[in-house]
Amino acid sequence: MAVDAILRTWKNIGKLLLFVFFKDTRNVLKKDELGIEIAHIALPATLALMADPIASLIDTAFIGRIGSVELAAVGVSVALFNQVSRITMFPLVSITTSFVAREDATSRSSAEAEQDEILERGPVVDHEMEELMPLVACSNTKIAESKNERRHIPSASSALVIGSMLGIIQTFFLIFAAKPLLSYMGVNSQESPMLKPAQQYLTIRSTGAPALLLSLAVQGVFRGLKDTRTPLYAIIVGDSANVLMDPIFIFTFGLGVKGAAIAHVLSQYLIVLILFWRLVDKVDLLPPSFKELQFGQFLKNGFLLLVKVIAVTLCVTVAASLSARQGPTTMAAFQICLQIWLAASLLADGLAVAGQAILASAFAKKDYEKIIATASRVLQIGILLGLLLSFILVVGLQIASRLFTKDIAVLKLISLGIPFIAATQPINALAFVFDGVNYGASDFAYSAYSMVLVAVMSIFCLFILSSSHGYVGIWVALTIFMSLRVIAGLLRIGTGMGPWSFLSG
Repeated sequence: MAVDAILRTWKNIGKLLLFVFFKDTRNVLKKDELGIEIAHIALPATLALMADPIASLIDTAFIGRIGSVELAAVGVSVALFNQVSRITMFPLVSITTSFVAREDATSRSSAEAEQDEILERGPVVDHEMEELMPLVACSNTKIAESKNERRHIPSASSALVIGSMLGIIQTFFLIFAAKPLLSYMGVNSQESPMLKPAQQYLTIRSTGAPALLLSLAVQGVFRGLKDTRTPLYAIIVGDSANVLMDPIFIFTFGLGVKGAAIAHVLSQYLIVLILFWRLVDKVDLLPPSFKELQFGQFLKNGFLLLVKVIAVTLCVTVAASLSARQGPTTMAAFQICLQIWLAASLLADGLAVAGQAILASAFAKKDYEKIIATASRVLQIGILLGLLLSFILVVGLQIASRLFTKDIAVLKLISLGIPFIAATQPINALAFVFDGVNYGASDFAYSAYSMVLVAVMSIFCLFILSSSHGYVGIWVALTIFMSLRVIAGLLRIGTGMGPWSFLSG
């Protein structure tokens, strides 16, 4: 009996997964209303994600002209700053996007429902119509306001308050803990030529943390409003200003690495100003009542996503540590392959943002038909994107790998990693898209707890496989890591549990 029950359960899971994955597959690239909505959100979001790394590369080129010591010092400081920022920025943006999309959809639905209720009353006598006209006008005004004027979205104010607080805390933390943190990163000698420039850059760059966290909070608001173009324009302007200011502050004013840090900080505040300028036209940012700020929900769900970020970071860090134990050649090859692996996979983040924003809105309206259609479409597009990336990487990496190094031993190990980098792209794309699907469903608890379980299993595989198969074993374990993330997403939908219970109804 127990075996029969298990078989029935898995059969039901299979039916649900087939239903979701293969629903309207012929329309996967169709330019219908849903396809256009996904494209309008995903493409600008993807370009925005690509803009910052490109600007960072240009920054690196300018700093490299100062000297190798300064380049190494800035590299350590940037890695440290990014690690600290990642802990706060990912939960902040993801939660803000879901909360804003949900509140925006709810407010729109309320205004439209009020108008429908008035219209459904049917014909009325003249004196009744005279009394009803103000109500109709009021309802039409509410709908107009929800579409064209400032919207009352408490989550937006909450995100800005929390973003400001986190940015200020990060600034003081990095300034006062700069020396011990740099020591932890390996710059631990007073005689090290890297210590002074690294500390200078990190201290100045830290003053831009409030701007960074605020800009990310505002980007989360715009994503929730399904507007990813505005953040893209702001980032392009800010990064362009950074590139223009770099040579002026570094060389013309002779400030060196301090000039590079100042240019970056100023560009961050410019981005924030542009985003605020556009946001005040769309959202009422006057402080609502304290109860409306929903700090409790932000902190609760933020903590859950923080747990997820730590689990993911720990898994990748263990992989890097195990590579380093095998020697500098293995570590060099692994670092190159890892950056390519992650950079290619992050292209699916734009698609995940689109899925999250649309699904959060649909869940708020309880529009189950659109929920299924959106989840199916973004997952199907994710598979196609992964296959396209696989083809590009298989063809291009054999040639492009020599751009990173000329060391024969490193190149040999890179060639062993290329099949894993290319073959796992569809898996990686699905893993990122499933994140967006879960966040759109506000399924933050499942995302966190399942990731902890996945990380524990993956770290166990990393230790076992790295000891038995070395460098290749590490990549096998990372493939298992991403596959388990996909399986976790599949099981949530396939079992029809949590926010997906309507599928089994």
